[in-house]
Amino acid sequence: MKSLRTIALKEAQNRISPEVKSPSSKISDFFGANVFDKKKMRDFLSKDVYEKLISSINQGELINSDDANQIATAMKAWAMSAGATHYTHWFQPLTGTTAEKHDSFFEPSGDGAIEKFAGSALVQQEPDASSFPNGGIRNTFEARGYTAWDPSSPAFIMESKAGKTLCIPTVFVSYTGEALDYKAPLLKALASLDKAAVDVCQYFDKSITKVNASLGIEQEYFLVDESLFNARPDLLLTGRALFGHMSAKGQQLEDHYFGSIPERVFTYMVDFENEALKLGIPLKTRHNEVAPSQFECAPIYEEINLAIDHNQLLMDLMEKVARRHHFRVLLHEKPYAGINGSGKHNNWSLITDTGKNLLAPGKTPKNNLMFLTFFVNTIKAVSEHADLLRASIASVSNDHRLGANEAPPAIISIFLGSQLNDVLDEIEHSRISKKIKEDNALWLGIPKIPQILLDNTDRNRTSPFAFTGNKFELRAVGSSANSSAPMTILNAIMAEQLIKFKAEVDKLIKKGDKKDIALLTVIKKYIKESKSIRFEGNGYSQEWEDEAAARGLSNIKTTPKALDAYLTEKSASLFETTGIYSKREIHARHEIMLENFYKKLQIEARVMGEVANTAIIPAAIAYQNSLIANVKGLKELGVESKSSLDIVKKLSEHLDIVKTNIDAMLEERKVTNKIEDTREKAIAYDEKVKSYFDLIRYHADKLEQIVDDSVWPLPKFRELLFMK
Repeated sequence: MKSLRTIALKEAQNRISPEVKSPSSKISDFFGANVFDKKKMRDFLSKDVYEKLISSINQGELINSDDANQIATAMKAWAMSAGATHYTHWFQPLTGTTAEKHDSFFEPSGDGAIEKFAGSALVQQEPDASSFPNGGIRNTFEARGYTAWDPSSPAFIMESKAGKTLCIPTVFVSYTGEALDYKAPLLKALASLDKAAVDVCQYFDKSITKVNASLGIEQEYFLVDESLFNARPDLLLTGRALFGHMSAKGQQLEDHYFGSIPERVFTYMVDFENEALKLGIPLKTRHNEVAPSQFECAPIYEEINLAIDHNQLLMDLMEKVARRHHFRVLLHEKPYAGINGSGKHNNWSLITDTGKNLLAPGKTPKNNLMFLTFFVNTIKAVSEHADLLRASIASVSNDHRLGANEAPPAIISIFLGSQLNDVLDEIEHSRISKKIKEDNALWLGIPKIPQILLDNTDRNRTSPFAFTGNKFELRAVGSSANSSAPMTILNAIMAEQLIKFKAEVDKLIKKGDKKDIALLTVIKKYIKESKSIRFEGNGYSQEWEDEAAARGLSNIKTTPKALDAYLTEKSASLFETTGIYSKREIHARHEIMLENFYKKLQIEARVMGEVANTAIIPAAIAYQNSLIANVKGLKELGVESKSSLDIVKKLSEHLDIVKTNIDAMLEERKVTNKIEDTREKAIAYDEKVKSYFDLIRYHADKLEQIVDDSVWPLPKFRELLFMK
């Protein structure tokens, strides 16, 4: 009988890519075709209602019920003209995925039927919230939760072979008003940052009335043939290979990075890019990443709320389109041991409604002072809340990747590049002149800050938070994460920092200092206070770990302890100042994140035990039995086979260790499952149950190297990683 692995390999080798046709030879012809964007709003709405909707999008103004009815009617007319029959509120619960409940436009009416979509259905929906993570905010018997329309993220049509659905981006809250999703806190953080940043901008330009956070998310991922994927229960159930000896050829030749994209993969890329572009996701870049079968796509920068919605939509889209091409997408941060994992690089900047990038230096002293204000406040914010930023990117899967020689370490530091680092050092040691000069440059000896170009600072892939020209790049976010979590924290700490900055500057002005002197005085103070967070060297080195400890920087390597930062007094003050989380909400999220952590380890432990007991051990015993029969046969012929006996002994040694530790892990899991405190349970899973994983894997992988290739049940790394 052919093994599942043999069948899977044959299927993978005989794949033929489906034909893919672009809607047009010009992307501009179909970009946003499935989005209810401003152009379509103008076409389907009256001028008055259109202007009110735009005002709501830009200024957050409320939409009354009459206008909501008109918008709903227009949205339905557009969606139905495109072939949609249903609508859904599309939201992002704390499961880490997106969610939707579809309702039909159809309603019976007298002897017939009509298509109906009221403003009330647009603005609010009531999905059953009983089974979504809530962290104790609600009782399980209380099912009510509400989704509420987010006008700032445009509605879109999701299409499949079976039909089309109008999707309306929404927030998700409990019956009592607490946020049960990622979007609601993000929107609060962005609103807080907008107000704080505008207040500071008023020192420099009175015409600035709004500041948007901008984001570009680089998305890394792996592809694997679906037959090979289905033959690996560990990939299927956990997203990563819990077993597998590294292929003789991995990434050591560095020949995959930016190499020619395999034809089958290229066809898939074109297909999902077309679908993404129709949904208004502005994908710009695609390429091979460092590891075999690893790839990356990246969009053009967008307003941060929309960028995150698009990234969540993109991940879902990538997985759906992959099935058409008999692929599976692996978004796990470390699906294969021994080669690079995947991240989601978040490129963040601040843009005013006048078109000014606040993180881009200018040519005049005034513009450079404005740049320094936001640049140094960002550094100060990260310095003050480094542990919280670390907590925001923590997950069981990202723990495998952080510090693993392809991702930043768990120590939060900031890379500026030698040029800007020297500028800050020079400012720190300069002195303020009290003389007022005509050009208003009140700093004596202030260094000239050049117009920063994209290549004026080298990239440091070992830095979690790096300045890369006119933006900061948070490189530590995991590839499967919802970027709302770290972006909520980053924007919140920046908002709080700008509020504090303005208070200090205003205090000095009230004492009689000129505005620019006050600004520079506080900037200089912040440069000195945040100096310990700046690091230009190799973040992977032991020397940096030692130096970071001497500087007082945290190095929290595992999620359960990293998450403690959410519950500190400093964090509580931050959330109160910015209005993002109530005490009840943050404790609930802490509980949810801990539960998610230990439950995923629980699943991995169960899968590891099942695969070892039902696939690996039986295959090794079967091969061992064939060797024993061979030894007996040779002995009957009067031939001694020392090599066969040695192999039998090695098999026995590895089998015993695998089985003994699987059983011990099972017992440890039973003990850990009885722990009631969620944090203690998460730590126990991390430090006790997970401690068996590497030992079990090591000896199982040794068996893979010994057992006859035709008998081994799981597709091997060389088969998973090198697709044709």
